[in-house]
Amino acid sequence: MKFVDYVTISVKSGDGGAGAMSFRRAKYEPKGGPDGGDGGRGGSVMLLGDSHLYTLLDLRYNRHHHARNGGRGEGANKTGKDGEDIVLRVPLGTVARNSETGELVGEITDEGDVVVLATGGRGGKGNTFFKSPTNRAPRHAQPGEPGEELELTLELKLLADVGLVGFPNAGKSTLVSSLSAAKPKIADYPFTTLEPSLGVVSVGSYESFVMADIPGIIEGAHEGKGLGIRFLKHIERNAVLLLLIPVTSEDPAAEYRTLRAEMAAFNPELAGKPHFVAASKVDVLPEDEVDDFIGELRRAVPEGVDILPISSVARNGLDTLKTRLWREIQAERAAAS
Repeated sequence: MKFVDYVTISVKSGDGGAGAMSFRRAKYEPKGGPDGGDGGRGGSVMLLGDSHLYTLLDLRYNRHHHARNGGRGEGANKTGKDGEDIVLRVPLGTVARNSETGELVGEITDEGDVVVLATGGRGGKGNTFFKSPTNRAPRHAQPGEPGEELELTLELKLLADVGLVGFPNAGKSTLVSSLSAAKPKIADYPFTTLEPSLGVVSVGSYESFVMADIPGIIEGAHEGKGLGIRFLKHIERNAVLLLLIPVTSEDPAAEYRTLRAEMAAFNPELAGKPHFVAASKVDVLPEDEVDDFIGELRRAVPEGVDILPISSVARNGLDTLKTRLWREIQAERAAAS
């Protein structure tokens, strides 16, 4: 199924039903007084978080969502029927904004979260509501309130514990496939991954964390080069970042600085996220050359940031990497609770 992380939709809530203007009439009660019922509430349009979804694909091809109007009130003090709500199920991590103003309408982060996009109009009051000691036969009723209508932009930001960041062909997809059951497309050329994917990494018998494979970042990504803005947004909610730099890189220190600069330029908060560096593809070099590579990379990486040599193909260093990531994830979860 195609991964879709950005759609624009049109929503309109239902109008409230009109109140009734009615008087009770019976054989022995020719002037029974007002008995007009209230109008029903118009239907609302809302989002509902669903952890079983991971794409906005359904909404790309179903962009218009108009809820039903409320029913009119009737005599005998009968209230009109409420309009049926429209509930749009979306993946966790969905953000809704007003397309015209850019204003945040709401976001879905947990299973069952609800965001009301357009509230249904209230039903009008029937003439019974206006009865008083000085006006025993009111001859007016309220119309229903109109519903809301607006254009919205829905944007999906992946929720994952670990976000993989690196230049194209750094080995991110291979790492995800080695640590989890995910099977992203893997090939020996740049930009193999064109859309984000998630993999669940098991830790021990009962624990696990989620790793996000983000398409390759290039210089100028924060300005939109290579669809960079669409990709960078997916690491905003990751607890820990793992920067992959292959040992085949001609200038690993410059590559590290570029990745950090692109993240900081896109969102300054990303510069403060805990991160590790993985020197990937170490199986292609002799051990002494790997040590030289890490030494060169250390010139750019701050003290206290681990550099972990790994080979996803040969599975070298993966257990150590997983242990360090899990330890940091636990610390981040404890700090957030």
